[in-house]
Amino acid sequence: MRLAGALVAFPVVFGESLGAAGSEYQYAIPAADGATIDRKAQIIVVRYQQHLYAFNLACPHENTALKWLPKDGRFQCPKHESRYQPSGQFIDGRATRNMDRLGVRVDNDMLVVDTKKFYKSDKDPAGWAAATVAI
Repeated sequence: MRLAGALVAFPVVFGESLGAAGSEYQYAIPAADGATIDRKAQIIVVRYQQHLYAFNLACPHENTALKWLPKDGRFQCPKHESRYQPSGQFIDGRATRNMDRLGVRVDNDMLVVDTKKFYKSDKDPAGWAAATVAI
């Protein structure tokens, strides 16, 4: 990914949520652009260009766990190589839609992800577009 003429690489952090209550998971707000993957909860948290996002870990094509490629600054499905921007937008490959977003909000300096709020870009484009927090 090229931004302002420079290759931007984002770190990836593997971890778990700081707390969960039912369908809601809390995460510390990342200090810099990057991706955090919570394998146990099947959630990806991303900070990218002054926005926070949460995604389902599964590729929307055939539900394979997505991989973060920090060197390339994007997500990729290891099964059929569909590629996605850090915002979840589909770049190319066999998938037919963007990564599935989860509902997000900020509460007491924590990012709260609600897994019951599940947005598919082809079924609910407005909900998918709104599933972000500007920071």
